[in-house]
This record gives sequence, structure tokens and C-alpha cells, in this order.
Amino acid sequence: MPVEITWWGHATCTIEDSGVRLLTDPLFAARLAHLRRRRGPLPPAGAAAADAVLISHLHHDHLHLPSLARLAPGTRLLVPRGALRSVPALRRMAGRLDITEVSAGQEVRVGDVVVRAVPAEHDGRRFPVGPQLAPALGYVVTGAARTYFAGDTGLFRDMARAVGPVDVALLPVGGWGPYLGHGHLDAGRAAQALADLSPGSAVPVHYGTYWPIGMDAVRPHEFHSPGDEFARRAAALAPDVSVHRLGHGESMRPEVAG
Repeated sequence: MPVEITWWGHATCTIEDSGVRLLTDPLFAARLAHLRRRRGPLPPAGAAAADAVLISHLHHDHLHLPSLARLAPGTRLLVPRGALRSVPALRRMAGRLDITEVSAGQEVRVGDVVVRAVPAEHDGRRFPVGPQLAPALGYVVTGAARTYFAGDTGLFRDMARAVGPVDVALLPVGGWGPYLGHGHLDAGRAAQALADLSPGSAVPVHYGTYWPIGMDAVRPHEFHSPGDEFARRAAALAPDVSVHRLGHGESMRPEVAG
């Protein structure tokens, strides 16, 4: 059964592998606080169908409670350890969803795939201020392929060793504002990460979907260009990696060595 990756926008992807359907950081909103969805239709109802959902960290555009409410009862939800203590509304969902807290290095089996939590270099707090109760994570899904979903992260020492060998990398290449601070990958840093990870295929994510209201004229290239810029830089730094720049709702099937 072929592996298929679908990008719904922002950090939301569906990974289908070995008959298992995994959903990353679901965000199914037309608007979130000061952000408005500027490109791509809202994902269809079927996008919420998943055997398990992988939450990378607690920021509202990655742990979006109204989107989690669309999941079918009993759906398994993997969240960073400390998330239930940090987000009371998430605790209230525990009776409806099967919530498992995980730490970097921990593995969880979902059907015929294994999900391993890996470190990320990012502020994992629920709010911009307050205690750091839950770290940010990435995930490696191993079935017919090894697929790395980075969540939000910056480059960090021994990143390739911590992630391990992968066939597909879903890497953030932008954001939702004109400036990216510490703990983020822009197109250039994502290409550097790609060269270190050396997967067979890569998909740029976390760009070109949401943009702050009223900022259309402020460095708009930061909204539109990261995918193309990542592909250009990846061609120079990691020429053996196939970069798939997907449109919203588009899918790709990576070639995986047998």
C-alpha cells in the first residue's frame, strides 16, 4: 500500500501509511485571533478523519481546540507530556478523545505504524508568557516509510541524530508574520536541515496559509515566497532530495526504497 502525504495548509497534514491515517496539528479555522486564512479552501470534513492525531506543541495554531472537537469520539491524540496540566480545556476532552502524553524518545504503536516523539527547538508554552510545562516535539512515523513531521522547530545541534534516518521530511519553512524569531525554520534554515537529514523527499509546510489581518502590504513576499525559496535553496544544498511543493489539499506519494 503506497504512502501518501496530503497538505491541508499551515502545519496540518495527513500521513497515510500501512493502512493507518495520521493527522498533524489540525487547524480547520477560517480565522484564528488576528490571523485569517488567505490561501486555500478550508479542509473538507473528511480531513478530520484519523486513527491518531499528532500535536507538536501547545501554541493555538497547533493545538486548536475547536478543530480537535471535530475529531470522531475515541480518536487517539498524542500530545507533549505536560499538555493536560497546561491546558484545562484539553483535560475536559479526555473523556471523548483517547489522549496520550509523550516525551522525546518515546514510541507509540498505532495499528501497523510506530510513532516516535523527537525533540524540537521551539517555545512550547501555551501562551507567550508563563511557565514552560510542556516541550515542543516533532514526530517520526515508521511504517512502509519513515516520515518526519517537524512541527515548529529551529535548527539544533545533533538534529539529524535525534531524528534518525527518514524517507520523507515535512519541514516548516515560514510562519504567519513578516518576521521569524528564535526556534523557527525559514526557507534557508529548512534547506540546511534538509541537507543534514538527507531524506529522499521533502514537503515544505507552515507557510502561505494564514496572515495577520491588516498586514497585506507588510513584506507580503514573506507570505507567498517561502515554498519556492525553500525549493531553490534545497536544490543547492540537498540536490538529491525531491522537493514536493504542494498546493492546499494536494497529495504526494514518495518513492520509498524497498
